[in-house]
Amino acid sequence: MKRRNFVKNSSLSLLPAFLPPFPPVSRIAEVHETLIIGSGYGASVAAFRLAEAGQEVTLLEMGMDWRDSKIPFPKVTHPNKYASWLKNKPIAPFGNAFRGHDKFTGVLDRVAFKHIKIYLGRAVGGGSIVNGGMAVLPLESDFKAVFPQLNVSDFYTRYFPRAKNMLKVNTIASDFYQNSPYYQFSRAGQFEAEKAGYQTRLIPNVYDFKYMEQEAANTVPKSALNGEVIYGNNYGKNSLDKTYLQRASATGRVRILPLHQVQLVRQTQSGDYLLECDILTPYGQVRDRKQFRCKNLFLGAGSIGTTSLLVKSKAMGALTEIHEQVGQNWNNNGNVMTGRNFVKAVGRLQSTIPVVSIDNRHDASNYFLSEIAPLPINMETWTTLYLLITKGINSGSFYYDNAKGNVKLLWDKANNKVLREKAKHFVRHLNRTNGGTRSHLLFKDGIGENICYHPLGGVVLDKATDGFGRLKGYKRLYVVDSALIPGTIGANPFLTITALAEYCMEHIIKNDFD
Repeated sequence: MKRRNFVKNSSLSLLPAFLPPFPPVSRIAEVHETLIIGSGYGASVAAFRLAEAGQEVTLLEMGMDWRDSKIPFPKVTHPNKYASWLKNKPIAPFGNAFRGHDKFTGVLDRVAFKHIKIYLGRAVGGGSIVNGGMAVLPLESDFKAVFPQLNVSDFYTRYFPRAKNMLKVNTIASDFYQNSPYYQFSRAGQFEAEKAGYQTRLIPNVYDFKYMEQEAANTVPKSALNGEVIYGNNYGKNSLDKTYLQRASATGRVRILPLHQVQLVRQTQSGDYLLECDILTPYGQVRDRKQFRCKNLFLGAGSIGTTSLLVKSKAMGALTEIHEQVGQNWNNNGNVMTGRNFVKAVGRLQSTIPVVSIDNRHDASNYFLSEIAPLPINMETWTTLYLLITKGINSGSFYYDNAKGNVKLLWDKANNKVLREKAKHFVRHLNRTNGGTRSHLLFKDGIGENICYHPLGGVVLDKATDGFGRLKGYKRLYVVDSALIPGTIGANPFLTITALAEYCMEHIIKNDFD
């Protein structure tokens, strides 16, 4: 049966809207050899490689298992309560004029700090469920600048190819791209970028383009050609639940526990790790509180999740030896969004999967990589949307606010001014060459400089950890996700996160688990 056919029968819709007061934490800890917090790229690599090596592994994921729930992912144009994580209205980064709804543990979250809003995937599969799937290889020079201690040749001949193979990276067929009405928006953006003197290139993706061709032929259910992406794809996309996690589960050694939100990590006198965990209902209430105990702990909750958990655990006196570099060197990967009106017609039909980038990374004075992004609202918009990745942004840092009882991010507002100026320069140049104006309806003054899709850093490799992700000051406590990457990588980061996790896990398994 198709996923969407199950929704009326889903038992989740029968759950009560409220529960009794919070239960106490169980003091009888559930004991595991190895626990992983999170199920995104780094966590999924760790789970599969550990299971492959014969280890029994349990993943604790705060989001739902959407494949198991049988609830269909919403379209961009029809967000419902399943779209947003515990928000009473949709949180799309632009054009949000939808009515409110009940709070639910939906698939996309937006975490707001002062001067910046960060979008995160909340699901088994993490950000792979809600991203556009662009598998961008960073320039070797950028990779070397970010990780001067690593062997660049090893990564480009070994770990990046391994990651691409496991993630099922493929490239759209040229004939389909050139002739499909669903990519008229990309071709329009590409034409105007090249007219302005910019280089463009096709970018590989994890979406199955053979499936997309069948969508266009009306022989399979539509997903990318049906307005599905930021709230998940029901078909076609090779997200982690269809790649690393699927292969990990097939070993029979991996157990995934969804709706498990870890609140605190402490180390016991014996050296084990004790996790305090809230077990949620799909409506966000805490239905149980439980302790998990393990010998080996892998943090893969993403840059925000991993960093916040460590900063909080240190402030609460649970991990007293946390290194001073934890919480430092966080960055937004130079993200800024913008759009243009009155350009060449982009077409009523649009695929939600971006496949073309404007690549100006060779220009040190005006460095950027921009995807030509869709606006799939099933009408002619005469609008092109862009997500830029640039440089020149100062790092932020996390701290625990004792008065408020939460983790906060220090993010310099001056960064937003830099991002705004870079986006204005980019759009101004395109408009002077092609005509057009900034799209003021999409963002304030046509620029979304406070939007982040690619959070990076906070527990940086070789600073807060050793050279393979072992947290300094602790044994058998590892970081394997985007928190390891400082600054900007100059590309959509998930391919780099995956390759880096492969590199770290190869060493960790060989030296710590043999």
